[in-house]
Amino acid sequence: MIEIILDTIIDAAKLIPFIFVAFLVIESLEHKFTKTNEKLISTNKKVGPLFGGILGLIPQCGFSVLATDLYVTRIISLGTLISIYLATSDEMLIILLSEKVAIDIIIRVLLVKLVIGILIGYIIDLLLRKRKVEKKKDHYDICDDEHCHCDEEGIVLASLKHTTKIILFIMAVTFVVNIIMEYLGNSFIEKIFLKDTFISPFISSLVGLIPSCGSSIILTELFINKAITFSSMIAGLLTNSGVALIVLFRSNKNMKENLKIVTILYLIGAIAGLVFHIIGI
Repeated sequence: MIEIILDTIIDAAKLIPFIFVAFLVIESLEHKFTKTNEKLISTNKKVGPLFGGILGLIPQCGFSVLATDLYVTRIISLGTLISIYLATSDEMLIILLSEKVAIDIIIRVLLVKLVIGILIGYIIDLLLRKRKVEKKKDHYDICDDEHCHCDEEGIVLASLKHTTKIILFIMAVTFVVNIIMEYLGNSFIEKIFLKDTFISPFISSLVGLIPSCGSSIILTELFINKAITFSSMIAGLLTNSGVALIVLFRSNKNMKENLKIVTILYLIGAIAGLVFHIIGI
């Protein structure tokens, strides 16, 4: 047990410098270009899903929340919102880079999320193009919503807080995974996710819907530890949009519409994962 704890601490400690620098860069870009991002995805609705998908790949803590706000106020379309949700990388990209996963796998993950996000976004907008757009309402403040107080504390302290949260969660996940592998074996996790079966993507998609950065970390770490397949990881990462779903259900009073959005995300993630499973990717 002591050896497992030490291994967990050492593994997590190795990631701290990289994750801190990554969050420092992200915080700088996020606060500098938040208004620019908003303008890009809201000025021309015809290219909303395109810009939304591209910007969604950037691992920003508040971009999917910003997109939710813009959708609730009907500044962006449903297709643009879905494209951002599907493309959102959250902590996945940081974990893959910090764990030194092969660059071709990272590129493949990003391309899959980008292409599917943009494609589905345009399809949805095409189907709903006759829908009337409501007038703009008041905006939410991303930092207030995320309770990070970045403007007050500065990007360094904010980055330290984000890094601490992520490292602690990584340690918790790694510790649990290490214990399971040590005492129950890797096959235990494989059985839970029904690895190498067509049902696995459907289970991963449910995990991805958990409104937290933790779900993307869990799925990514399980893939790195070969407990789930690439197709299952993709299924879960497509449905994960950070804490955005919490904001959606809290801010958008149309619960029927919210449930439709969740259903769309789940089906897209599960079906995409199933397709990749069938073709053996």
